[in-house]
Amino acid sequence: MRNRTETVRDLDRIDRKLLRLLQKNARLSMTELAAEVGLSVTPCSERVKRLERDGVIEGYHARLNPQALGLALLVFVEIKLSAKSGTIFDDFRREVLKLPNVLECHLVSGEFDYLIKARIPEMTAYRKLLGDMLLALPGARESRSYMVMEEIKESLALEVSEPAGR
Repeated sequence: MRNRTETVRDLDRIDRKLLRLLQKNARLSMTELAAEVGLSVTPCSERVKRLERDGVIEGYHARLNPQALGLALLVFVEIKLSAKSGTIFDDFRREVLKLPNVLECHLVSGEFDYLIKARIPEMTAYRKLLGDMLLALPGARESRSYMVMEEIKESLALEVSEPAGR
């Protein structure tokens, strides 16, 4: 795989259009995709395979409705560790990866060390998530939680703009 800077520089107008189209609807057939970008099916398919191989396209996913699955409560939790060492960060990372309700976990700068995004059924599940799982993680010392009252925007789509000067 090429480094990320080379990959971004090598994306032409057609590659970028393919990426925008696939982000909107990854279920487009190769025939539909090719027609949208003005290519025949074979070169279009080869471009998509190259974008996958180069790591520009990381996968295709079904977006599920959390309420339909009984996971209506979205919570963000900040976690502060008791110490800052490679071992504690590694232990924390290894254990948080095992928690199924945790959708995202980010090492962040600022007062807290990690920002966690989780989906849970209701407030009673929050107590279990926080007490039995998150604060039981290696090195976890303190937390601050934010319950989402209304989801305004949530998207996985990235802006795929044309490079400057083209």
